[in-house]
Amino acid sequence: MNSEEGSITTEVRGHILLIGLNRPEKYNGYTPTMAKQLVAAYTLLDENVDLWVGVLFGHGDHFTAGLDLPKWTGLMAQGVNGDDKRIDVVGLGRACRKPIVTATHGITYTLGIELALGGDIVIAADNSRFSQLEPKRGIHATGGATIRFVERGGWGNAMYHLLTSDEFDAEEAKRIGLVQEIVPVGSQLERAIEIAEVIASGAPLAVQATKASSRRFVEEGFDAAVAALGPTQKALFATEDVEEGVQSFVERREAKFKGR
Repeated sequence: MNSEEGSITTEVRGHILLIGLNRPEKYNGYTPTMAKQLVAAYTLLDENVDLWVGVLFGHGDHFTAGLDLPKWTGLMAQGVNGDDKRIDVVGLGRACRKPIVTATHGITYTLGIELALGGDIVIAADNSRFSQLEPKRGIHATGGATIRFVERGGWGNAMYHLLTSDEFDAEEAKRIGLVQEIVPVGSQLERAIEIAEVIASGAPLAVQATKASSRRFVEEGFDAAVAALGPTQKALFATEDVEEGVQSFVERREAKFKGR
């Protein structure tokens, strides 16, 4: 691992893909090299049928201090967008179909919040420190915070933190809906994996359909989400996993789903 550019680690545990931000010497400051590797990891999670849930975490003492700005100024000045054929890690373009649980700790600034908001469930260590401080650098958040923050926290809470660029703790993050659980520092990754394992115990196609339905409501509205419910359920009823789900209920045992 080159600390100048950093890297993204991946590890497969059963049906779970662990994805790590790996530049601890620089507070996991996010570089273009890390960005390319993170997109590749998310795309792997999305496309590999044997991977059902992702867990995102940071190596070292902090989740991430956000973008390493000097390495991004050229790209940001050009207004470069992502590749629609690959996964957008903050969920503004092609979002990952699989659930992503994010574990935060220590400094979780700017892109760190946006990565968490781009996922689905956030587990925060009690020492997590959040800040969306782009206006103090002369820019505004472009990784989804101006949108997702409002969705999760409501207008007033979003404006309070986005416009003041303040630093807030895990309790405040939980109060406004950015964080779902707070755990002692050092246990955040373990807890995130536990939740991922619970999700992975469900029928993966049904889990993905559930996430897709909720995203459809957010992105396309009530009518579109309702219209898709019946056809999606019909497609799920044609899968082997439905047969297994019913049989496991009859036999009073844990279901063993295969994702087909």
